[in-house]
Amino acid sequence: MNKGTIGKATINIGASPEELYDLVSDVRRMGEWSPECQRCVWLDGATGPAVGARFKGSNAHGKARWSTKTKVVAAVPGNEFAFVTSHLGRDMTKWSYRFESTSSGTTVTESFEMLADMPWYFVLGDRLLMGVKDRHADLEKNMADTLQRLRAASERRGTTT
Repeated sequence: MNKGTIGKATINIGASPEELYDLVSDVRRMGEWSPECQRCVWLDGATGPAVGARFKGSNAHGKARWSTKTKVVAAVPGNEFAFVTSHLGRDMTKWSYRFESTSSGTTVTESFEMLADMPWYFVLGDRLLMGVKDRHADLEKNMADTLQRLRAASERRGTTT
């Protein structure tokens, strides 16, 4: 994918924006709903979402396994949680969750924006290790799956309105 590429998925969930923000911004729980992210841990003494806080994500897709060092760039309770992944010291992808209150709960939008062109070896890994020809479509499907699992997690938690 090239710099500037954007993808998104949206869902309506019968819970408040604040409750859903709390679920998403607790990155230690990301493995519960993401098809790709297996686990996240806060780094450098961070214990929760705050601009500048860093965390490490451990990911898997097909035969591929990798980790990311990530920095929180937006942490506005009930409104937005966003972070940027980097590779070799270069910002690569911005991931965002936005929460909009509705009469029946919240519209949640997860999105990504490519901040740099993907290195050739990422594209090769997508095809050979992940078995993915269209990474953009794959990421959008994963985001839709993530949001479905987030809805299920909020329902299990009893946060639905």
